[in-house]
Amino acid sequence: MLACVAQWCVYHYGIASTHRKVSIPLAKKIHTPTTAAIDVEAIFKLLEGRWKLVILFHLFGGQVQRFSDLEKLIPGISQKMLAQQLRQLEQDGIVMRTVYHQVPPKVDYRLTDWGQMLCPALDALLKWAECREDLPSAASSFRA
Repeated sequence: MLACVAQWCVYHYGIASTHRKVSIPLAKKIHTPTTAAIDVEAIFKLLEGRWKLVILFHLFGGQVQRFSDLEKLIPGISQKMLAQQLRQLEQDGIVMRTVYHQVPPKVDYRLTDWGQMLCPALDALLKWAECREDLPSAASSFRA
């Protein structure tokens, strides 16, 4: 049933508005309610962390950012926390780190293809949240 729902979502919602075209392969796995809940919980754990989603949104659409650029784009994040969050995203296969062997050293970050595929899912979550009128706005609950 979930594969059918996933297919309907792809055709009904189309491509998310926050990124370039990304094709979403249909689910290969048949889920029971229990296995679906376990897998979704595991996915949410990959995205846990105060800054990970902010980092992802700065990298969606093929954006390539240097460490110092991300530091400037995300006010309030320390160098240590940015490095930790990027390292975790890299270990999880969501972000790719490229080191250029030059002086001064240059390192940049971009999403992997798998990481880029998160964009439509997060865009769908945003659209889903917009359907609820009593949800507090992001601006009122944001802490810098």
